Amino acid sequence: MAVCLLAACGSGRKGEGPRKEPVVLNETLTNEMSDTVSLEKMDRKIEAYMQQWQLKGASLAVMRNDSLLYAKGYGWADEAKGVTMEPYHIMRLASVSKLITAAGVMVLQEQGKLSLRDSVFGECGILGKEEYASSIKDKNYYKITVEDLLRHKGGFTSGAGDPMFSTRSIMVNNRLDTPPTSDELISIVLRRRLGFVPGTSQSYSNFGYLLLSKVIEKVSGDPYEDFIQKNVLRKAGCMDFHIAGNYYSDRYPNEVRYYVPSNEEPVQEYNNSGRLVTRCYGGNDITALSGAGAWVGSVPELAKFVASIDGKHDMQNIIEYESVEEMTLYSDDKTYSLGWNDTNPAIGWTRTGTFSGTSALIKYFPDGECWIFVTNTSTWKGPALARKTAALFSELRRNYSSEFPERNLFFK
Repeated sequence: MAVCLLAACGSGRKGEGPRKEPVVLNETLTNEMSDTVSLEKMDRKIEAYMQQWQLKGASLAVMRNDSLLYAKGYGWADEAKGVTMEPYHIMRLASVSKLITAAGVMVLQEQGKLSLRDSVFGECGILGKEEYASSIKDKNYYKITVEDLLRHKGGFTSGAGDPMFSTRSIMVNNRLDTPPTSDELISIVLRRRLGFVPGTSQSYSNFGYLLLSKVIEKVSGDPYEDFIQKNVLRKAGCMDFHIAGNYYSDRYPNEVRYYVPSNEEPVQEYNNSGRLVTRCYGGNDITALSGAGAWVGSVPELAKFVASIDGKHDMQNIIEYESVEEMTLYSDDKTYSLGWNDTNPAIGWTRTGTFSGTSALIKYFPDGECWIFVTNTSTWKGPALARKTAALFSELRRNYSSEFPERNLFFK
């Protein structure tokens, strides 16, 4: 198997990095800082792309070798209130959250508190015998390792629906009056037989990353959000990440409004209330996704997080170089990397995220340039929109990469 590390990687030892003073990005960056005459045509291309896919708002960050060159918002953060998108606005990141969770697992491994080879269930498992033993009937559960969950090889399939997006049916089938807690949901799902023997195949699993959130809690002794904030995000200089709420009224002060396609019909509220709601506000229990998809953050801070796990010496890394190698190890196009969707050395590292009201793409290219684009609008293309955005990145890189100013907005 080949190790995928992008060009110009440094030693990645902790403590290394620029001596300049870092800024608090969401208190500093504005669109005006990236208004550049030479990039006006690029802006128009992005605006045309947004119009094509009816995207209300979007945020773009471009980083090269851990230097933030460009950070700009487009369209509306909240159209009804007349608030335009700025780089400091935070948005739901959907499955990009899995990359954050994976980094948390690597931190715990470096601390000697777990190994990727550790069993998750069973008498010697992290989520030990006492927690869920009464639910497990399929002995293949005892074969699941931490690495299996990271690589979507835990044996979970979506044949009975994705349990993270099936709250109403789970409530009905289990005669619940309220949505299940995470522990209740895990116990319910563990009663099912696995779709395949762990480690022998793969099937994308949000539920697997909920289990990883529980693993982090059990091993660290802290709530998932608290551990990640303290040991991952804040160490990376990301001060404004949070676990998302489900409704517009739950939003953070600088959080955007989310939008669905104009022709999408209302859906029943996730908690089986019988109310009809806009899918992005109450159609699903976003908060319950936890480490599988619940983080909100700004695109520039997301770029800084990526810079902290890429192994280059230009920015202080929050994980050791060996952990970067492990996360980005590339086997083949049929094997998920750790937290990343794909780390093919020929095309770079990719992480996507999509659900109602959100589409996100991180594309880290082999030449060290990283483009991140997050929208506050979902489209009928669903996850396939990421491919369209990747094609847009390729076009924009080809025509405008040389026009970016040589600077680093991460620092004063």
